[in-house]
Amino acid sequence: MRLARHFRLSLRRVFLRPANIPAVIALCVVVSAAIFAERQNYDVFLHDQRTEVLNELSLIRSRLEGNINADMQLVRGLVSVISTEPDMDQTRFSSLAASLFVTQHELINVAAAPDLVVSLIHPLKGNQQALGLDYNQNAAQRDAALKARDTRQLVLAGPVDLVQGGTGFIGRFPVFLDRPDGGTRFWGMVSTVIDAEKLFVASGLGADTPLDIAITGKDASGPDGPQFYGSDTILQNNPVTAIVTLPSGSWQLSAIPEGGWSATPDNLWIIRGFSLLAGLLVVVPILAAGWLIGERYGYLRKLQASRNELQRLSQRLELALRTSEIGVWENDLTREKLYWDARMRVLYDAPATEPVTLKDWSRRLHPEDFERATEEFRIAVETGEQYHSVFRIVLDNGEIRTVRAMGAVYEDEQGKKRIIGVNWDISRDVKRNAQLQHERAVSEARNTELESTRARLEYNALHDSLTGLPNRRYLDELLAGRSDLEFAPDTSMGLLHIDLDRFKQINDTLGHAAGDAMLVHTANVLLQNVRNTDFVARIGGDEFVVVSLSETNEQHLGDLANRIVEQMRLPVVYQGRECRFGVSVGIACHTGGNPQDLLINADIALYRAKKEGRNGYRFFSKSLHSAAINAKRIADEILIGIEQNQFVAHYQGQFDSATCTVTGVEALARWQHPEKGLLTPDVFINIAEDLNVMAEIDRMVLEHSLAQMKKWQRAGTPVPRVAVNVSARRLRDENLVASLSKLKIKPGTVAFELVESIFLDDNDDLVTWNIDRIKDLGIDIEIDDFGTGYASIVSLMQLRPKRLKIDRQLVFPANESANQRELVRSIVTIGTSLGIETVAEGIETMDHARIMHDLGCTTLQGYALARPMSGRDFTRFMRENNGRAASAA
Repeated sequence: MRLARHFRLSLRRVFLRPANIPAVIALCVVVSAAIFAERQNYDVFLHDQRTEVLNELSLIRSRLEGNINADMQLVRGLVSVISTEPDMDQTRFSSLAASLFVTQHELINVAAAPDLVVSLIHPLKGNQQALGLDYNQNAAQRDAALKARDTRQLVLAGPVDLVQGGTGFIGRFPVFLDRPDGGTRFWGMVSTVIDAEKLFVASGLGADTPLDIAITGKDASGPDGPQFYGSDTILQNNPVTAIVTLPSGSWQLSAIPEGGWSATPDNLWIIRGFSLLAGLLVVVPILAAGWLIGERYGYLRKLQASRNELQRLSQRLELALRTSEIGVWENDLTREKLYWDARMRVLYDAPATEPVTLKDWSRRLHPEDFERATEEFRIAVETGEQYHSVFRIVLDNGEIRTVRAMGAVYEDEQGKKRIIGVNWDISRDVKRNAQLQHERAVSEARNTELESTRARLEYNALHDSLTGLPNRRYLDELLAGRSDLEFAPDTSMGLLHIDLDRFKQINDTLGHAAGDAMLVHTANVLLQNVRNTDFVARIGGDEFVVVSLSETNEQHLGDLANRIVEQMRLPVVYQGRECRFGVSVGIACHTGGNPQDLLINADIALYRAKKEGRNGYRFFSKSLHSAAINAKRIADEILIGIEQNQFVAHYQGQFDSATCTVTGVEALARWQHPEKGLLTPDVFINIAEDLNVMAEIDRMVLEHSLAQMKKWQRAGTPVPRVAVNVSARRLRDENLVASLSKLKIKPGTVAFELVESIFLDDNDDLVTWNIDRIKDLGIDIEIDDFGTGYASIVSLMQLRPKRLKIDRQLVFPANESANQRELVRSIVTIGTSLGIETVAEGIETMDHARIMHDLGCTTLQGYALARPMSGRDFTRFMRENNGRAASAA
């Protein structure tokens, strides 16, 4: 204890000697400088880490914003087309949407949901399970869809689990259609799915990034939203953040270096070694040389430290100016010389090398800000106070920028007055602040209305605004047992699905106001015929539902449906005019099980009631259910058959009426079913028309026929001409002529058979234009089944077809009826006078062939001459029977 005390006293005497005081001071300075240098080195090291992370994170943010905005921009064009073509089908939709997938993108699919039910999608393959998705029923996607509808703006939601599998971000574009009264109505939604994984990889969020990144703000809810990417430990480790601006909100990126922040600079021991060496170099010489040398050395050391600090500060200032895009300027007020750095020249769009003056600045000032800005500059110069101003400048190209300027007046070493300052572009901040102010005002206004409108919104959400009846949502809640109308699971229940007949004609002829009046009338009729315990709802445009919840049997439901049908047949007077329409009713009964199946079963019965002639009702039965399932199965098989090219052509010969030589063939569609064999059109044509795929089948038959024509040519049995059927839908295809041009059809070798009902006098311009272009390609036009439709002489003169095919219903009785023969003769005479050839179909006997020849028909077709057969069989027929057919004539 005494020894330690003696040692401390000895050290105190040594260091407190006057000659050693400079050494003590120098030692303290060295230690302080070492601590300061180490701290500064750590700050610089940490700053460099965060700067590197920020630079990398800013690049990722820019890629995310660019990729998302680019994907959304691809879909905006499709939304604009849908607003002008709200009734487009899947084929048209796929044709438009396919162009979006040509460029590099992260899109999985694009879907359209009229009335918030997905019915159009591209690509269809792989996404069929998304068809029929009802956003109103999908809890995961309903809020985002309704938000897009209510705000009338694009809403980006996600990431979400997709129906077809995987995760993605869904952009939803609301589509509104103009109404005749000047307003708009909500049509539905166009949504696009961005592959989340592909988006992240394309934006740099892959394994190669040197950062650990977390993303918050699911459904574009901003920094306070839920985290959906990365580890939550990143948010707890002082991350660098960046905001990703989205079309309907934002995300926050949070990042730290991979593995976390490094706490130890790489040059730590170099700094410490340097500090130790500096201490030795300072203290030892001072102790050796005395107080004067120590004092001089301390001064030099301090001076060097100041220089180093000045250099570091200069480097920081230069880095800050470069990264913040701030321009520096200096004005020599005595000699009126102005200096702008490179950033100032970019800001003012000034030449890079030419000298600038104060006039160059003043001529850029916006006329409305000129007087104020120049006055603020003058006052700062005269008073010597801090210069601060915000003004607008106008560039030569007309662009307007908002600039913030700051400066200070000083005198240089020669006593000359100068002012130095900085400028930076705050245009985006001004615009963003204005937008935020506007959005804040809108938000506050909406909040004030929220309480007063809540009850009305709740009511409107469950009721139809026109008729006041419950809507589809209310019905769904009723059937799901979530409404205020309670019923036991075993309650006897009946449901009538009611659809108006000929309602569209009233809308088209008298306007939508008349249609609305008819809907209100229908609601009143239903309410007058049901009991107080029954439930009546309007679930669609012209669709209603009646649910009977007590003492329900088929007799009661049938009587109710019959009363409704009879009363709806009565004319309704609207503005002095009688409106006549009717209803079709589908009825389903329920005594247990799932009540929600009732609407599906009633819809099946309604479909059958409409098929059977409308203005009636039909009960659901097991046979109807089986028929619906069978139709659904056939529809699925038809789509698979189209994908697998199962539809082929069979050929029925056409013969010269005088020589019985083959003048051509008619290509007939056949389905080569993998299990049921060869099927004729009566099995699939109605369902194919409902699926809107007849145009695709027609295209496949045409391609098969062209290939077969080449085979007949190579086999030495050439067929002069092939006639193929073309559906009305295909004639309305804008790309029809372009696709036909690629086939390079030899003129006169192909004829298109068009059903007579297409060619009314008021047919649309697109059909007329397509027909004219088809003729220009050398393809003949024939009218099929002539005499059973509505074609007029005027339409024949306008169309100028190559041939008329007289329907078999007119040909068959001609051998027994003189009147029928005169009718055929009249058709032939009309055709001859217009330069149109005539083809007689349905030649069942050689008597028919002789009579049609005598009546002037140029071409014959029927079972008496040749049945439909495959291309190979027709080749054999040509070789074996051509001569015999000629002799028989």
